[in-house]
Amino acid sequence: MDVCHILSQFLRAFEISINKARTPTVSSIHICWHKLFVRMLLCGRSGAGAVMATTAVIAGLPRLAPARGRRRRCTVAAAMGASGLEEGKGKKTATVRSKASGDTLEVCRVVNGMWQVSGASWGRAAPAAAVDAMLAYADGGLATFDMADIYGPAEDLYGMFINKVRRERPPEMLEEVRGLTKWVPPPVKMTRSFVEENINRSRKRMDVAALDMLQFHWWDYANPGYLDALKHITDLKEEGKIKTVALTNFDTERLQIILENGIPIVSNQVQHSIVDMRPQKKMAELCELTGVKLITYGTVMGGLLSEKFLDTNINIPFAGPPLNTPSLQKYKRMIDAWGGWSLFQALLQTLKKVSLKHGIPISTVAVRYILNQTSVAGSMVGVRLGLSEHIRDTNAILSLLLDEEDMGSITEASQRGRNLMEVIGDCGDEYRA
Repeated sequence: MDVCHILSQFLRAFEISINKARTPTVSSIHICWHKLFVRMLLCGRSGAGAVMATTAVIAGLPRLAPARGRRRRCTVAAAMGASGLEEGKGKKTATVRSKASGDTLEVCRVVNGMWQVSGASWGRAAPAAAVDAMLAYADGGLATFDMADIYGPAEDLYGMFINKVRRERPPEMLEEVRGLTKWVPPPVKMTRSFVEENINRSRKRMDVAALDMLQFHWWDYANPGYLDALKHITDLKEEGKIKTVALTNFDTERLQIILENGIPIVSNQVQHSIVDMRPQKKMAELCELTGVKLITYGTVMGGLLSEKFLDTNINIPFAGPPLNTPSLQKYKRMIDAWGGWSLFQALLQTLKKVSLKHGIPISTVAVRYILNQTSVAGSMVGVRLGLSEHIRDTNAILSLLLDEEDMGSITEASQRGRNLMEVIGDCGDEYRA
């Protein structure tokens, strides 16, 4: 019997065992092995050469419990995450889940980010117009909204919106709508009464009996009060005031401590873009092992990852588009840390080639690339409610399938820049001096 046929039969048996195991890490092993095996056959390797190649693959497979701190090799398969191309086949929702408690929440893979209602720099529409815009997004299948207690009127707008859904839309839409909010307290003593008072305020503003998701932020790791706060939040979840508990801008070390303390975390919201690939270093490895998912922001870098900034030189006064929002200014600093404007232009050129191939904007490619990364459940796209809308382009993200050539060229362009883990630190470290 041909050696390749033997290997093929063995791979089929391995695939059956994988389907029974259904663990993220084992699944990623299968995907990496399967792709390399197919490439080996396509390249004409057989006989002893095929056996040696396959043996090498087996020897190099990642461990089910990787050693702490070990960096994963950045290959196309690794860059695409555990689910890889399969996630690109039009899947519009993802489920975040806590292994500890069994809490689950289904969210749209593209989340409507409402931070732009927090300041006049982005422009501000009348509340009625903003609520109508939210309804249009929900009607367009984009029914997950992200906000925070510190985002100006965001929670109040959601309350107005959800009431309009109750009055004017069928009950099934109400089942699809999700409101993810954040609590960003000062690092003071976290008593039960203080925590409950703030959670109740968000519930009242959003006009819901239970928050779909509470994402907790903490400014000072030297103050261990974050554990007290999260324990009180967990108690409130058990009392039915919160459906799922999550984090925002926590690093890998603190996430592990929180999980070890029995807090049922379903997700961590982090900055993640083609320029900022830090979450794929340590954070994604812990997430794979624990089941925690990532929800990403800054994925289009405030609009910098778009045709608007292609072939421009903003270092020359008045020569390029103005950096006239807090987001544009923030992410320009990230570009400077990563490698500078010239290198960023090379990245935009790569993204433009991919976008032309698929007939979609650069920003759509940028978000899809991050959605394909390990442990990413959803990516946020900012919405300028009542001022502009991009429902069609956003839905295009969900239907876009980037092939291996696309993913490989973008990964290569991304890796030309500096490793921001070494420049800035882990996820969220830019918020903590």
